[in-house]
Amino acid sequence: MTITPSNHGINTSLGDEGLGQQPWWVEQWMELINSYRYKKRLERAWTYAREGNVTSIRFEGRRVHARVQGTGEDPYKVKLWLDVLNDEDWRYVLEALTQKARWSAQLLAGIMPADIERAFAASGRRLFPFKLQEVRSECSCPDKANPCKHISAVYFLMGERFSEDPFVLFQLRGRTRTKLLEDLAEYRRKALETLAAEAAKHADTPSDPSESTVSADNEQPTPPHPAVLDPTLWWRYDASLDADLVVITPAMEGDTGLDAAGELPLAEEPRFPNSKQQFLNHLRSQGQALGQQALIAAMTAGGG
Repeated sequence: MTITPSNHGINTSLGDEGLGQQPWWVEQWMELINSYRYKKRLERAWTYAREGNVTSIRFEGRRVHARVQGTGEDPYKVKLWLDVLNDEDWRYVLEALTQKARWSAQLLAGIMPADIERAFAASGRRLFPFKLQEVRSECSCPDKANPCKHISAVYFLMGERFSEDPFVLFQLRGRTRTKLLEDLAEYRRKALETLAAEAAKHADTPSDPSESTVSADNEQPTPPHPAVLDPTLWWRYDASLDADLVVITPAMEGDTGLDAAGELPLAEEPRFPNSKQQFLNHLRSQGQALGQQALIAAMTAGGG
């Protein structure tokens, strides 16, 4: 994978507009390099990144290869990489990701979940480097400092790539986008099969108490609620209600299921920049209309 750096790179604290308009994962990446104590070197690196001195950046597997034109005749060769997670670490991460459908949905939409580190915590590892020293780097320039201005220039431009595709961070940790999504699909398939097997096991449990396993106190076990075996009973309530105790009111203004769900991980469509907002507005109007119909139906039933 090769990208051509533009002269209008990402905003950093050294830029004019700061970090406010960047995705949070880009901000976190930038915080590391901006913590570097040699500010003059960073200013020089930002100039290199902004003025096109980084002539190429290639993301090859788990490493980033770049060429940066310095004061010499030939560009310097730069390498950056992160420590990768082994298969056992990734197993813990994938199991954690599988447990929350929201994480998978956001990643599929190109959004980095704000609490993604919770999934990595299961393996005792991190997705983002905790400190700048965890970003491994090499440069062919004679400067003994690390990171030098050439490495730092590449570091700045890597944030631009992360903004476009957060999966690059996973790639640097040892899982490409394709591999990660394939593994997620496989883990989710296995999880669904396990749930189905458990449901079938409960369905096959004999209803005769004499055939059931008794507890250690020789007491018959409490039978499960019928809704456990028949999900269609979840939304039924057959007991009678005292009409004086039932109060039917409309929802508070602006309080809809869509509002309660929070921001939905919808992908953006560049060809139709307003499509996402139009879709959300349509959902909101639908929710309000259906809520009004439900209120009318409830009031009518109550009156009868």
